[in-house]
Amino acid sequence: MIVDIALYRGGRRLEVDCHPHEYAALRERASESGDFIWLGLYAPSQSELNEVAQAFDLHPLAVEDAITAHQRPKLERYGDSIFLVLKTLWYVDADDQVETGEINLFVGRDFIITVRHGRGVRLDTARHEVEKSPERLSQGPSAAIWAVADTVVDGYLSVLNELQIDVDEVETSVFSPVRTSDSERIYTLKRELAEVRRAVQPLREPIRNFAAGNVAEVDPDIQPFFRDVLDHLNQAADSAEQLESMLSSAFEAHLAQISVQQNDDMRKISAGAALVVVPTFVAGVYGMNVQLWPNNGTWAAFGVAIGLMVLSVGVLWWFFRKSGWL
Repeated sequence: MIVDIALYRGGRRLEVDCHPHEYAALRERASESGDFIWLGLYAPSQSELNEVAQAFDLHPLAVEDAITAHQRPKLERYGDSIFLVLKTLWYVDADDQVETGEINLFVGRDFIITVRHGRGVRLDTARHEVEKSPERLSQGPSAAIWAVADTVVDGYLSVLNELQIDVDEVETSVFSPVRTSDSERIYTLKRELAEVRRAVQPLREPIRNFAAGNVAEVDPDIQPFFRDVLDHLNQAADSAEQLESMLSSAFEAHLAQISVQQNDDMRKISAGAALVVVPTFVAGVYGMNVQLWPNNGTWAAFGVAIGLMVLSVGVLWWFFRKSGWL
């Protein structure tokens, strides 16, 4: 359940060995100004999270959301603490599929608790990176919020870069002279982009509030870093909209290509039918045994009929080739 736990004092990590029943005692150790506890949990059970909630006075509604783990990104306040939900994304290239996870953050004056669901973004990297800047961590839990949000948003950009490659492949395939069937892949990519937008769009308002200083838990010195996260988040939103537009255009072009190919097929079928119908007509007329035809019933008449068939087929073939029908 516990991925990592530490007490930070003056921006420096103090290692602690804590069992669930010792959470309250650990919180009492964060007694100096600027001290805070960073507790990282992965897919905890109801009972495990209840022990954390009891020690840190977490609101039951927020705890319920963290257990359910199917929330849209949001920022809510419960008394003296805030609750932030982030969606994590990672890309499975083999299936053109965007997988989602979730990170829930409980943030108070002297603690931050991260509850992670899904195998996507790992927070140990974010923790190690921010620990390299003690002066930033000395600002309290808001530095940890920034580290988590920055890691998650960078993950969005990585996923969108992968989707960009796939969209470029679709465009190349659609306009290829080789016949392709791209409609299914286009639909799949549009569906995955919708998944990205469900993660990106709702998060813009919470990050905007952090960047504007509308959240008391965010230190003013950390606000510029949140503005950088907001810039990356807006970039991700714009990229998702652009890819969506490109896929829509590619789908329309794909339908147009299908229409053109069907017209080409119909011309070829019509040309082929003409090459069969005209000599059939000649054979049918001569096969009527009408006595008015010169030398009817002789080898000469047979030769004339065959000659007309060959000549008509040759003329039609030349005409259709010149017209591009064959």
